[in-house]
Amino acid sequence: MDGVDAPGQGTVTCAAWIRRPENAHLVVVGKSTPSSLEIFSWDPITTSLSASPKAKYELGEGVDPVIIAVHPAGDELVCSTSTGDCRLFELYGREDKVKLTSKEQLLLQGIGLQKCLAFSVDGTRFATGGVDGCLRIFEWPNMRAILEEPRAHKSFQDMDFSLDSEFLASASADGSARIWNTSDGTPVTTLTRNSDEKIELCRFSKDGTKPFLFCSVQRGNKPLTVVWDISTWKKVGHKRLLRKPASIMSISLDGKYLALGSKDGDVCVVEVNKMEVRHWSKRLHLGSKITSLEFCPSERVVLTTSNEWGVMATRLTVPADWKDWQIYLLLLGLFLASLVAFYFFFENSDSFWNFPIAEEQAARPDIQTVVEETQFSRNMMELDYVEF
Repeated sequence: MDGVDAPGQGTVTCAAWIRRPENAHLVVVGKSTPSSLEIFSWDPITTSLSASPKAKYELGEGVDPVIIAVHPAGDELVCSTSTGDCRLFELYGREDKVKLTSKEQLLLQGIGLQKCLAFSVDGTRFATGGVDGCLRIFEWPNMRAILEEPRAHKSFQDMDFSLDSEFLASASADGSARIWNTSDGTPVTTLTRNSDEKIELCRFSKDGTKPFLFCSVQRGNKPLTVVWDISTWKKVGHKRLLRKPASIMSISLDGKYLALGSKDGDVCVVEVNKMEVRHWSKRLHLGSKITSLEFCPSERVVLTTSNEWGVMATRLTVPADWKDWQIYLLLLGLFLASLVAFYFFFENSDSFWNFPIAEEQAARPDIQTVVEETQFSRNMMELDYVEF
Protein backbone atom coordinates (compact mmCIF):
# COMPACT_ATOMS: atom_id res chain seq x y z
CA MET A 1 0.00 0.00 0.00
CA ASP A 2 1.42 3.38 -0.98
CA GLY A 3 0.51 5.61 1.93
CA VAL A 4 -2.09 5.67 4.68
CA ASP A 5 -3.01 8.90 6.44
CA ALA A 6 -3.32 8.80 10.21
CA PRO A 7 -6.83 9.45 11.54
CA GLY A 8 -7.84 12.15 13.95
CA GLN A 9 -7.93 15.95 14.02
CA GLY A 10 -5.05 18.41 14.11
CA THR A 11 -2.07 19.27 11.93
CA VAL A 12 0.69 16.66 12.06
CA THR A 13 4.12 18.13 12.84
CA CYS A 14 6.22 14.99 13.47
CA ALA A 15 6.02 11.25 14.06
CA ALA A 16 8.22 8.31 15.06
CA TRP A 17 8.12 4.54 15.50
CA ILE A 18 8.03 3.00 18.97
CA ARG A 19 9.71 -0.39 18.95
CA ARG A 20 7.78 -3.03 20.90
CA PRO A 21 8.26 -6.76 21.62
CA GLU A 22 7.01 -9.32 19.09
CA ASN A 23 6.91 -6.60 16.41
CA ALA A 24 3.74 -5.09 17.90
CA HIS A 25 5.11 -1.63 17.15
CA LEU A 26 3.41 1.66 17.91
CA VAL A 27 3.59 5.08 16.29
CA VAL A 28 3.73 8.37 18.19
CA VAL A 29 2.33 11.35 16.29
CA GLY A 30 2.84 14.98 17.28
CA LYS A 31 0.03 17.40 16.38
CA SER A 32 -0.72 21.08 16.66
CA THR A 33 -4.09 22.87 16.87
CA PRO A 34 -4.81 21.20 19.23
CA SER A 35 -1.31 20.40 20.51
CA SER A 36 -0.91 16.79 21.58
CA LEU A 37 1.02 13.55 21.38
CA GLU A 38 -1.01 10.55 20.23
CA ILE A 39 -0.06 6.86 20.26
CA PHE A 40 -1.42 4.63 17.49
CA SER A 41 -1.12 0.88 17.06
CA TRP A 42 0.29 -0.51 13.81
CA ASP A 43 -1.11 -3.22 11.55
CA PRO A 44 1.62 -4.67 9.28
CA ILE A 45 -0.93 -6.61 7.18
CA THR A 46 -2.90 -3.56 6.04
CA THR A 47 0.04 -1.14 6.39
CA SER A 48 -2.16 1.15 8.46
CA LEU A 49 -2.51 2.79 11.84
CA SER A 50 -5.38 2.22 14.23
CA ALA A 51 -8.58 4.19 13.66
CA SER A 52 -8.22 5.97 16.99
CA PRO A 53 -5.26 6.67 19.29
CA LYS A 54 -4.52 4.18 22.06
CA ALA A 55 -3.18 6.96 24.25
CA LYS A 56 -3.16 10.75 24.09
CA TYR A 57 -1.39 13.52 25.99
CA GLU A 58 -2.48 17.14 25.70
CA LEU A 59 0.53 19.46 25.58
CA GLY A 60 -1.39 22.68 26.12
CA GLU A 61 -2.35 25.60 23.94
CA GLY A 62 0.54 26.90 21.83
CA VAL A 63 2.93 24.13 22.91
CA ASP A 64 3.43 22.51 19.51
CA PRO A 65 5.64 19.42 19.15
CA VAL A 66 8.62 19.99 16.83
CA ILE A 67 10.57 16.73 16.80
CA ILE A 68 10.39 13.40 18.66
CA ALA A 69 13.17 10.99 19.64
CA VAL A 70 12.22 7.54 20.97
CA HIS A 71 14.57 5.50 23.15
CA PRO A 72 15.61 2.18 21.49
CA ALA A 73 13.96 0.25 24.33
CA GLY A 74 10.62 1.81 23.38
CA ASP A 75 9.63 2.87 26.89
CA GLU A 76 10.69 6.55 26.83
CA LEU A 77 10.57 9.43 24.39
CA VAL A 78 11.65 13.07 24.30
CA CYS A 79 9.68 15.74 22.48
CA SER A 80 11.02 19.18 21.57
CA THR A 81 8.33 21.87 21.70
CA SER A 82 7.88 25.29 20.13
CA THR A 83 8.13 26.95 23.55
CA GLY A 84 11.78 25.95 23.99
CA ASP A 85 11.29 23.03 26.37
CA CYS A 86 12.10 19.37 25.83
CA ARG A 87 9.53 17.12 27.47
CA LEU A 88 10.32 13.60 28.69
CA PHE A 89 7.56 10.97 28.53
CA GLU A 90 7.27 7.38 29.71
CA LEU A 91 5.17 4.74 27.99
CA TYR A 92 3.45 2.01 30.00
CA GLY A 93 1.43 -1.05 29.06
CA ARG A 94 0.90 -3.06 25.88
CA GLU A 95 -1.58 -3.34 23.05
CA ASP A 96 -4.81 -1.49 23.91
CA LYS A 97 -3.76 -0.65 27.47
CA VAL A 98 -1.15 2.00 26.71
CA LYS A 99 -0.51 5.03 28.89
CA LEU A 100 1.69 8.04 28.17
CA THR A 101 2.83 10.06 31.18
CA SER A 102 5.01 13.14 31.52
CA LYS A 103 8.18 12.90 33.60
CA GLU A 104 10.01 15.90 35.01
CA GLN A 105 13.57 16.41 33.72
CA LEU A 106 15.00 19.78 34.74
CA LEU A 107 18.05 19.54 32.47
CA LEU A 108 15.76 19.53 29.41
CA GLN A 109 13.57 22.43 30.45
CA GLY A 110 14.13 25.93 29.12
CA ILE A 111 17.05 24.99 26.85
CA GLY A 112 15.55 26.72 23.81
CA LEU A 113 14.06 25.45 20.58
CA GLN A 114 15.77 22.22 19.52
CA LYS A 115 16.06 21.31 15.85
CA CYS A 116 17.64 17.87 16.46
CA LEU A 117 17.17 15.12 19.06
CA ALA A 118 18.86 11.71 18.96
CA PHE A 119 19.41 8.64 21.10
CA SER A 120 22.47 6.49 20.52
CA VAL A 121 21.93 3.02 19.08
CA ASP A 122 22.62 1.34 22.43
CA GLY A 123 20.50 3.87 24.32
CA THR A 124 23.32 5.07 26.60
CA ARG A 125 23.65 8.56 25.07
CA PHE A 126 21.22 11.37 24.27
CA ALA A 127 22.03 14.50 22.27
CA THR A 128 20.23 17.74 21.44
CA GLY A 129 21.06 20.31 18.78
CA GLY A 130 19.51 23.73 19.11
CA VAL A 131 18.47 26.41 16.68
CA ASP A 132 20.95 28.57 18.61
CA GLY A 133 23.80 26.19 17.67
CA CYS A 134 24.30 24.69 21.13
CA LEU A 135 25.16 20.98 21.32
CA ARG A 136 24.39 18.96 24.44
CA ILE A 137 25.37 15.31 24.99
CA PHE A 138 24.14 13.41 28.06
CA GLU A 139 24.58 9.96 29.51
CA TRP A 140 21.26 8.15 29.65
CA PRO A 141 19.34 7.67 31.90
CA ASN A 142 21.38 9.39 34.66
CA MET A 143 21.61 12.60 32.55
CA ARG A 144 25.25 13.30 33.41
CA ALA A 145 26.33 16.09 31.09
CA ILE A 146 29.14 14.98 28.78
CA LEU A 147 29.20 18.14 26.67
CA GLU A 148 27.51 21.51 26.48
CA GLU A 149 29.02 23.48 23.62
CA PRO A 150 27.15 26.75 22.90
CA ARG A 151 29.12 27.42 19.70
CA ALA A 152 29.09 23.98 18.11
CA HIS A 153 27.35 25.41 15.02
CA LYS A 154 25.69 28.54 13.79
CA SER A 155 22.42 26.60 13.89
CA PHE A 156 21.75 22.87 13.83
CA GLN A 157 20.46 21.11 10.74
CA ASP A 158 20.86 17.37 11.47
CA MET A 159 22.68 14.84 13.67
CA ASP A 160 23.23 11.09 14.05
CA PHE A 161 25.09 8.61 16.28
CA SER A 162 27.40 5.94 14.89
CA LEU A 163 26.52 2.26 15.28
CA ASP A 164 28.95 1.77 18.18
CA SER A 165 27.78 5.05 19.78
CA GLU A 166 31.37 6.32 19.75
CA PHE A 167 30.80 9.24 17.37
CA LEU A 168 28.17 11.89 16.79
CA ALA A 169 27.94 13.63 13.42
CA SER A 170 26.28 17.04 13.27
CA ALA A 171 25.42 19.26 10.31
CA SER A 172 25.01 23.01 10.48
CA ALA A 173 22.66 25.34 8.66
CA ASP A 174 25.74 27.06 7.18
CA GLY A 175 26.76 23.87 5.33
CA SER A 176 29.53 22.65 7.63
CA ALA A 177 29.61 19.33 9.49
CA ARG A 178 31.58 18.14 12.51
CA ILE A 179 32.33 14.85 14.25
CA TRP A 180 32.31 14.54 18.04
CA ASN A 181 33.57 11.90 20.44
CA THR A 182 30.61 10.96 22.65
CA SER A 183 32.73 9.64 25.53
CA ASP A 184 34.23 13.00 26.47
CA GLY A 185 32.61 15.42 24.03
CA THR A 186 35.82 16.39 22.26
CA PRO A 187 35.64 17.42 18.58
CA VAL A 188 37.23 14.80 16.31
CA THR A 189 37.24 16.55 12.95
CA THR A 190 35.41 18.89 10.61
CA LEU A 191 34.40 17.24 7.35
CA THR A 192 36.19 18.66 4.32
CA ARG A 193 34.12 20.28 1.58
CA ASN A 194 34.61 22.47 -1.44
CA SER A 195 33.74 26.15 -1.41
CA ASP A 196 30.55 25.49 -3.42
CA GLU A 197 29.39 22.56 -1.24
CA LYS A 198 26.91 22.58 1.65
CA ILE A 199 26.53 19.50 3.84
CA GLU A 200 22.90 19.32 4.90
CA LEU A 201 22.02 15.86 6.30
CA CYS A 202 24.02 12.98 7.79
CA ARG A 203 23.54 9.32 8.68
CA PHE A 204 26.04 6.68 9.77
CA SER A 205 26.03 3.20 8.22
CA LYS A 206 24.34 0.63 10.45
CA ASP A 207 25.20 -2.77 8.94
CA GLY A 208 28.30 -3.29 11.09
CA THR A 209 30.62 -4.02 8.14
CA LYS A 210 31.03 -0.73 6.25
CA PRO A 211 32.30 2.15 8.42
CA PHE A 212 30.73 4.94 6.38
CA LEU A 213 29.00 8.27 6.92
CA PHE A 214 26.39 9.27 4.32
CA CYS A 215 25.68 12.96 3.79
CA SER A 216 23.38 14.84 1.48
CA VAL A 217 25.43 17.62 -0.10
CA GLN A 218 24.32 20.51 -2.24
CA ARG A 219 27.08 21.26 -4.77
CA GLY A 220 25.95 24.38 -6.55
CA ASN A 221 22.65 23.33 -8.13
CA LYS A 222 23.43 19.61 -7.92
CA PRO A 223 22.17 17.55 -4.96
CA LEU A 224 24.55 14.66 -4.19
CA THR A 225 24.88 11.85 -1.69
CA VAL A 226 28.49 11.80 -0.51
CA VAL A 227 30.17 8.98 1.43
CA TRP A 228 32.96 9.39 4.00
CA ASP A 229 35.12 6.61 5.46
CA ILE A 230 34.88 7.05 9.24
CA SER A 231 38.24 5.36 9.86
CA THR A 232 40.03 8.17 7.99
CA TRP A 233 37.25 10.79 7.61
CA LYS A 234 38.07 11.06 3.93
CA LYS A 235 35.61 11.07 1.04
CA VAL A 236 35.02 7.71 -0.62
CA GLY A 237 32.81 8.92 -3.46
CA HIS A 238 29.48 10.51 -4.36
CA LYS A 239 26.39 9.77 -6.43
CA ARG A 240 23.26 11.55 -7.59
CA LEU A 241 20.31 9.63 -6.15
CA LEU A 242 17.32 11.80 -5.29
CA ARG A 243 18.28 14.38 -7.98
CA LYS A 244 16.55 17.15 -6.04
CA PRO A 245 17.24 18.89 -2.69
CA ALA A 246 16.62 16.60 0.27
CA SER A 247 14.79 17.71 3.40
CA ILE A 248 15.44 14.61 5.49
CA MET A 249 17.46 11.39 5.52
CA SER A 250 17.06 8.06 7.32
CA ILE A 251 18.68 4.63 7.40
CA SER A 252 17.13 1.26 8.26
CA LEU A 253 18.08 -0.44 11.52
CA ASP A 254 19.90 -3.23 9.69
CA GLY A 255 21.72 -0.71 7.51
CA LYS A 256 20.60 -2.21 4.19
CA TYR A 257 18.62 0.78 2.96
CA LEU A 258 19.06 4.55 2.96
CA ALA A 259 16.06 6.83 2.41
CA LEU A 260 15.88 10.44 1.23
CA GLY A 261 12.84 12.69 1.38
CA SER A 262 12.56 15.78 -0.80
CA LYS A 263 11.19 19.24 -0.20
CA ASP A 264 8.33 18.60 -2.63
CA GLY A 265 7.08 15.27 -1.30
CA ASP A 266 9.19 12.60 -3.05
CA VAL A 267 10.85 9.64 -1.31
CA CYS A 268 13.59 7.45 -2.74
CA VAL A 269 15.06 4.39 -1.04
CA VAL A 270 18.59 3.25 -1.88
CA GLU A 271 20.21 -0.15 -1.42
CA VAL A 272 23.40 0.72 0.45
CA ASN A 273 25.43 -2.24 -0.80
CA LYS A 274 25.16 -1.11 -4.43
CA MET A 275 24.13 2.53 -3.91
CA GLU A 276 21.25 2.08 -6.33
CA VAL A 277 17.66 3.32 -6.01
CA ARG A 278 15.28 0.43 -5.27
CA HIS A 279 12.06 2.36 -4.52
CA TRP A 280 10.49 5.62 -5.66
CA SER A 281 7.42 7.29 -4.23
CA LYS A 282 6.97 10.38 -6.37
CA ARG A 283 4.77 13.13 -5.01
CA LEU A 284 3.92 11.00 -2.01
CA HIS A 285 2.99 14.13 -0.07
CA LEU A 286 1.86 16.03 -3.19
CA GLY A 287 4.36 18.88 -3.22
CA SER A 288 4.64 19.31 0.54
CA LYS A 289 8.00 19.18 2.35
CA ILE A 290 8.62 15.90 4.12
CA THR A 291 9.39 16.70 7.77
CA SER A 292 9.80 13.18 9.22
CA LEU A 293 11.11 9.99 7.63
CA GLU A 294 11.82 6.78 9.53
CA PHE A 295 12.06 3.06 8.75
CA CYS A 296 9.83 0.57 10.54
CA PRO A 297 11.89 -1.55 12.99
CA SER A 298 10.79 -4.89 11.46
CA GLU A 299 9.09 -4.25 8.10
CA ARG A 300 10.18 -2.67 4.83
CA VAL A 301 7.90 0.27 5.50
CA VAL A 302 8.70 3.96 5.95
CA LEU A 303 6.82 6.48 8.05
CA THR A 304 6.66 10.00 6.61
CA THR A 305 5.01 13.26 7.66
CA SER A 306 4.26 16.66 6.18
CA ASN A 307 2.32 19.57 7.58
CA GLU A 308 -0.21 19.48 4.75
CA TRP A 309 -0.79 15.73 4.32
CA GLY A 310 -0.17 14.36 7.79
CA VAL A 311 1.50 11.02 8.48
CA MET A 312 1.74 8.18 5.96
CA ALA A 313 3.00 4.60 6.15
CA THR A 314 4.36 3.35 2.83
CA ARG A 315 5.36 -0.22 2.00
CA LEU A 316 8.55 -0.33 -0.05
CA THR A 317 8.84 -2.14 -3.37
CA VAL A 318 12.18 -3.73 -2.55
CA PRO A 319 13.22 -7.41 -2.72
CA ALA A 320 11.75 -9.47 0.10
CA ASP A 321 14.09 -10.35 2.95
CA TRP A 322 14.78 -13.92 3.97
CA LYS A 323 12.90 -14.85 7.12
CA ASP A 324 14.61 -16.85 9.88
CA TRP A 325 12.46 -19.92 9.27
CA GLN A 326 13.29 -19.78 5.55
CA ILE A 327 17.01 -19.77 6.27
CA TYR A 328 16.67 -22.70 8.68
CA LEU A 329 14.57 -24.61 6.13
CA LEU A 330 17.22 -24.06 3.45
CA LEU A 331 19.98 -25.29 5.76
CA LEU A 332 17.91 -28.35 6.67
CA GLY A 333 17.33 -29.09 2.98
CA LEU A 334 21.06 -28.87 2.21
CA PHE A 335 21.83 -31.19 5.13
CA LEU A 336 19.28 -33.78 3.98
CA ALA A 337 20.58 -33.56 0.41
CA SER A 338 24.13 -34.24 1.61
CA LEU A 339 22.89 -37.30 3.54
CA VAL A 340 21.14 -38.66 0.45
CA ALA A 341 24.26 -38.13 -1.67
CA PHE A 342 26.45 -39.88 0.90
CA TYR A 343 24.06 -42.84 1.12
CA PHE A 344 23.96 -43.16 -2.69
CA PHE A 345 27.75 -43.30 -3.07
CA PHE A 346 28.09 -45.63 -0.10
CA GLU A 347 25.57 -48.12 -1.46
CA ASN A 348 27.10 -48.04 -4.92
CA SER A 349 30.75 -47.94 -3.90
CA ASP A 350 31.52 -51.49 -5.28
CA SER A 351 30.19 -50.79 -8.74
CA PHE A 352 31.78 -47.33 -8.55
CA TRP A 353 35.27 -48.78 -8.05
CA ASN A 354 34.71 -51.87 -10.22
CA PHE A 355 36.94 -50.96 -13.16
CA PRO A 356 37.37 -53.49 -16.03
CA ILE A 357 40.05 -56.08 -15.18
CA ALA A 358 42.74 -56.82 -17.73
CA GLU A 359 43.26 -60.44 -18.86
CA GLU A 360 46.72 -60.69 -17.32
CA GLN A 361 45.59 -58.96 -14.11
CA ALA A 362 44.62 -61.23 -11.26
CA ALA A 363 41.06 -60.95 -10.17
CA ARG A 364 40.18 -59.71 -6.70
CA PRO A 365 40.45 -62.71 -4.29
CA ASP A 366 37.27 -63.93 -2.75
CA ILE A 367 36.96 -62.82 0.87
CA GLN A 368 36.03 -66.35 2.04
CA THR A 369 39.20 -67.75 0.44
CA VAL A 370 41.35 -65.15 2.21
CA VAL A 371 39.81 -66.04 5.57
CA GLU A 372 40.34 -69.77 5.07
CA GLU A 373 43.98 -69.30 4.02
CA THR A 374 44.66 -67.10 7.01
CA GLN A 375 43.20 -69.66 9.39
CA PHE A 376 45.26 -72.43 7.75
CA SER A 377 48.48 -70.44 8.20
CA ARG A 378 47.74 -69.94 11.90
CA ASN A 379 47.15 -73.70 12.37
CA MET A 380 50.44 -74.53 10.71
CA MET A 381 52.31 -72.08 12.94
CA GLU A 382 50.84 -73.72 16.01
CA LEU A 383 51.89 -77.14 14.79
CA ASP A 384 55.43 -75.91 14.13
CA TYR A 385 55.61 -74.47 17.64
CA VAL A 386 54.58 -77.84 19.21
CA GLU A 387 57.28 -79.73 17.30
CA PHE A 388 60.01 -77.52 18.70
